[in-house]
This record gives sequence, C-alpha cells and structure tokens, in this order.
Amino acid sequence: MSRLPTDPAMVVPLRPVGRAPSGPIAVADPRERTEALVARARQGDLDAWSRLYQETFDGLLKHVCYLTGDAALAEDLVQDAYARAMTNVKQYDGRASFMGWLRGIALNVVRMHWRRSRSGDRAADRLRVVAEVTEAGAAAGVDTVHLQDQRMRLLYELLATLPENLREAFVLRELEGLSPEEAAAQLGITEGNLAVRASRARARLRAELEKLGWTEAAT
Repeated sequence: MSRLPTDPAMVVPLRPVGRAPSGPIAVADPRERTEALVARARQGDLDAWSRLYQETFDGLLKHVCYLTGDAALAEDLVQDAYARAMTNVKQYDGRASFMGWLRGIALNVVRMHWRRSRSGDRAADRLRVVAEVTEAGAAAGVDTVHLQDQRMRLLYELLATLPENLREAFVLRELEGLSPEEAAAQLGITEGNLAVRASRARARLRAELEKLGWTEAAT
C-alpha cells in the first residue's frame, strides 16, 4: 500500500496527458457545454471524450481518494471508472450532472473493491498493527506529520470494519465534506436516512477508539 496522505484533499493528482482535443464548444453555460461534449462523445467523438476526461479527472480522483484513503489505489480505481463510463456513456440520460454520473460509477467501482478485499480478520490485524505503531510513535516523540499519517491510516482501518452503508455516509459527510443534500443524492437515499447512517458510523468509530484508548468513554 502506498503512503496514505494525511488529508486526501491534499493529494496532487497526476494530470491526464495527451493531445488536447480539437473543436472547442462555443457554449457559455458550463452545464450546457458539458452536455454538448457528452452528446459528441455518445456519437463516438474521442476528442470530446478526451476533453471530458481532462476536465473531470482531478475532481473524480479527489473523490475516490476520500473513499479509499489510498492515493495509488485511487488512481487505479479512477481509471477503471473512466473505462466503464466510456463503455456506457450512451446510458447517460442527463438527469444528473455528468460529474455526478461519473461519481456514481466511481462509487460502484470502490464498492466492488471493498467487497473483494473485505476480511474481518485481516482488517482486525491491520488495525492492531497501526494502533501499536501510532502509540509507540507518540511515546517516542515522533514528528507530528508522521503521527497524523498514522492516525489517518487508523481511521481508514476502522472504516474498513464498518458496514458499507455506514462507511460511505461517514466518508461523504465527515471526510469529503459534502452537504447533506449532495451526499444523500450520491447514495440515492433521503437526507434523514443519511443522518442516521452517519450518526451510527460516528458512534461505532467512537466505540472502537475508546477500546484502543484514543478517546475517553462517554459518561
């Protein structure tokens, strides 16, 4: 696993490279401009698809970094998401924004990754190791950046032990900072349901942190 960024938002993504697409879209409104590019992409225009890729790559990579906590893994999953999007672009119906549609595809790709890699025993073993390393580092006066990195890794190991629905609600609301409306729309649930899931996730994370001695038990 690559070094986990202390804050996924600080990841500097690798910019897509290649020939800049030709044929500018003369549309002032960004949404209309994107829709025009999508219309061309649906007809097999690779230049239009290249422009869509260039314009959405950074945002999608940042989103997946939040979901996974691993910059290198996120890059691989984002490429998978774009491959799926390109194959299924004709299914995009315009009811959501194109970026919202891409984020939905990426979320499904991440879900499949979590399901393939899920193992309660492995997650528990990794969690113990990370907790021990972090506690030892704190006792030895290890630098703050290193400890922050370890704490973020600990958080993601804890998240790996949560049910998918709770983990996603917590990440979108607490880590990525989406509004209740945005996060609920992304997950296809109501804002009330989202609030319940995020609350349950926080409670379970707090309980695990208490077991590790990272927080004091609630009185």
